[in-house]
Amino acid sequence: MAASKIAITIDDKILKQIDILVKSKYFKNRSKAIQEAVTEKLVRLGKTRLAQECAKLDPKLEQSIAEEGFSVEMEEWPEY
Repeated sequence: MAASKIAITIDDKILKQIDILVKSKYFKNRSKAIQEAVTEKLVRLGKTRLAQECAKLDPKLEQSIAEEGFSVEMEEWPEY
């Protein structure tokens, strides 16, 4: 995976917390800690976006679309 070097500005309190985690060997270094935090945030935002889009759906319409043609299929299925 290609990586790019960037410069960031970060609050001193946050940096101290990161340094504690690095010193305790929770993270290999500051870069890994920040990279993991950003990745986690992006994943959460992605899930939030999915939830927002799903909330726009009309449950009754989606149910009717899902069941469309289902009664015909039921007649074709063998009985158990």
